[in-house]
Amino acid sequence: MNSIFTDPVQQERLWNISQTSWMPLLEGLIQFTIPLSIISFIIGLVLAVLTALARISTIKPLQIIARVYVSIIRGTPLLVQLFILFYGLPALDIVIDPFPAAIVGFSLNVGAYASEVIRASILSIPKGQWEAADTIGMTYAQSLRRVILPQAARVSVPPLSNTFISLVKDTSLASMILVTEMFRIAQQIAATNYEFLLLYTQAALIYWVVCFLLSIGQGRLEHRFDRYVSR
Repeated sequence: MNSIFTDPVQQERLWNISQTSWMPLLEGLIQFTIPLSIISFIIGLVLAVLTALARISTIKPLQIIARVYVSIIRGTPLLVQLFILFYGLPALDIVIDPFPAAIVGFSLNVGAYASEVIRASILSIPKGQWEAADTIGMTYAQSLRRVILPQAARVSVPPLSNTFISLVKDTSLASMILVTEMFRIAQQIAATNYEFLLLYTQAALIYWVVCFLLSIGQGRLEHRFDRYVSR
């Protein structure tokens, strides 16, 4: 019985499928996966800062709202959240297109997880920094913007970078709500030729290369921030 390792015809067929699949997969990466990751991360980061500030504020209603939000998002699977947004909300006459629904879902998810990172980073700043800012007449908002957040940003770079790398991989879940990102394209191509192992392996390889490059960028960014740390 011939296998792909001994059958020249099958080998040539797989080679041709592989060659013709790279470009559609890369187009899906550039047109959907990367923009989805970047947009969701930026929105999620803004939401994370607001949530973290609400968590450390002295206003009880804000604390409660922030805690409930973080608890719900962290306590439910991301895939379920996406399904609720895309398949569930139409029951309430709220219809969201696939790509915006994915952005909303990923942004809410990033916002909840990153808020804990930012909150911990802010709390790690010595209280003397707050007191020094108050001594020279800075308001609470000025102290945050000019003193606390810049220092907290340096502390939060490694975990936030990991969050972004995880987000890039999680965008594959958008295929479940019909977003034609890279993994969705791999599924569509595989459905026409039934070479699921080949197409999914190619998609996995692209994800790995992207995450590897992001890891290199993360290391350089951390090194750049470390230059401003007194030793």
